[in-house]
Amino acid sequence: MFAALVLFAAARAADANLPHDHQGVAPAYKGAPAAVPLAADEAAKLAAGELVLKQVKSGNGGRGVVFMDIAAAPQTIWSRITNYGMYPTWVDNVAACEVYRKDGATIFTRFVLDPMGMNVEYFIKHTYNPTAGWLTWTLDYSRLSDLDESIGYWRVTPLTTEPPRTRLEYSVDVRFKGWVPGFAQDMIAKHGLTNAVAWVKKQSEGG
Repeated sequence: MFAALVLFAAARAADANLPHDHQGVAPAYKGAPAAVPLAADEAAKLAAGELVLKQVKSGNGGRGVVFMDIAAAPQTIWSRITNYGMYPTWVDNVAACEVYRKDGATIFTRFVLDPMGMNVEYFIKHTYNPTAGWLTWTLDYSRLSDLDESIGYWRVTPLTTEPPRTRLEYSVDVRFKGWVPGFAQDMIAKHGLTNAVAWVKKQSEGG
């Protein structure tokens, strides 16, 4: 059902030779994302190996944040997150992923999702600062994406070194072209958030 809703939401008219329909409809991150506080019971869940998910509806899509503690060092986790060429192998429903430009700390990446064999293509501009522990993104507005908007971040925070334990935080505000019912927005947001940290945990702890 998730795949069908993604197909319903996307216009599937991506074009690398055309600009996007706008230059941003959601606030982009400027520097480090603001910290998201955790309640005592949420911190206890993370310590017990559970994930913590928070989400809200936003415009014609959904945004949220998910936390998970991973038994790996930050550099290991970053090496998985930024290995975009491996996304088709590691991440469900990713048919293609490639870096088409790098400019210092800025990485431009093309994604193609293939739920039910139908392509959803979009272009992302990442700003990468591993020393400070974060990576943010927006759409690359110089190219036309099937998504109307995608704004988000990864945050990687070391907790212990022996044994290594790191807190992974992921947030995304994704908006779709066309009308999407509220229940679908909620489901799509939750599905994307939980899957995002799950694959990073699997690949990071697996060596």
